[in-house]
Amino acid sequence: MAIQEIIARYQNAVVQIATRTGTGTGFYLPAYDLIVTNYHVVSDMQQAIIKGRTFDKQLAPVVFSDERHDIAFLMPPQNVNDLPDLMLGDYSFLRNGDRVAAIGHPYGLNYTATLGVVSRVDRVQRGIKYIQIDAAINPGNSGGPLVNERGEVVGINTFIIRGADNLGFALPSSYLKEALDQYLPMRGQIVLRCPSCGAFVTRQTVDNGKYCPNCGAELQFPRQTTIEDVPVTGIAKTIEAILSKLGYNAELIRSGQNHWEIEAGSATVRISYNPATYFIVSDAFLCRLPKQNISVLYTYLLRENYRTQAKLFSLKDDSIVLSSLLYDLELTVESGEAMFKDLFKGADFYDTLLIEQYGCLPILEES
Repeated sequence: MAIQEIIARYQNAVVQIATRTGTGTGFYLPAYDLIVTNYHVVSDMQQAIIKGRTFDKQLAPVVFSDERHDIAFLMPPQNVNDLPDLMLGDYSFLRNGDRVAAIGHPYGLNYTATLGVVSRVDRVQRGIKYIQIDAAINPGNSGGPLVNERGEVVGINTFIIRGADNLGFALPSSYLKEALDQYLPMRGQIVLRCPSCGAFVTRQTVDNGKYCPNCGAELQFPRQTTIEDVPVTGIAKTIEAILSKLGYNAELIRSGQNHWEIEAGSATVRISYNPATYFIVSDAFLCRLPKQNISVLYTYLLRENYRTQAKLFSLKDDSIVLSSLLYDLELTVESGEAMFKDLFKGADFYDTLLIEQYGCLPILEES
């Protein structure tokens, strides 16, 4: 199968995953009707935020956790449609030098595929075999599929060695298939795999609420019933209280720790808080510069900068950005609500006005 065909095939099957502490990747397997990812992507959460090309952001329950092998399963959304029928490949046929593709969402970039070869099929780490690859994988790739030249999933991209160039490791599909086959009869139940003996344990079969009934090892089921139960403190808590008051679901607009992304009409607003600098930065990405009469546009934007004061127009490459800046000690629910409401309203207003009256171009969107 041509690599272009493989990449096109996987676009609708690869899923973005986010929790309060970070982001990662998952992929949907129709034969099992489950989303697969790494355990460390969802940690001890019982829910995570998922988004795909065929469905919007929503919460998905984490139904299987295997910390030792770093595998987790999530239930897919009800409205899964037109997703490709991905197949698990036979890991035993993989050889050193085989070409592979690592697919995921590194650093939050929507859908990225990198090509490479298998450096070593059986690289043992902590008693578990991994596929060592030279395809570039980065933070955010975790949980994504490693695909062979036939378009089959042969592994889960799991970890890298920091400071090394293109030194990545994927968990072989043989571990994944074993877990999927054992979990399938229990599908829908919350299951932990015992890290000591490998037994599949449910809340109903756990011994005295915390011990593996097979070997007696102490287990820890996720204590949080939902993402909302994880405590949010400090400025992040205030920001989320403000956004909730404005009618947004804080869980669905979160794009990582201390980062939020909101659609304000036709504009996209990115809010970030950096505790090291004490500032809350809100950037509304509007339209792009027009092909002509840019001087007239600049004159208008400079006048608006003088008039609005609390908001500031700037350029990032060819994009016009409307920004607000607030010192964290000045943030209250009241002041934040006024600032965000004004920015969201202004972003939608200016985006439309600049396109219609100054010939600006819409922001390019990924298809």
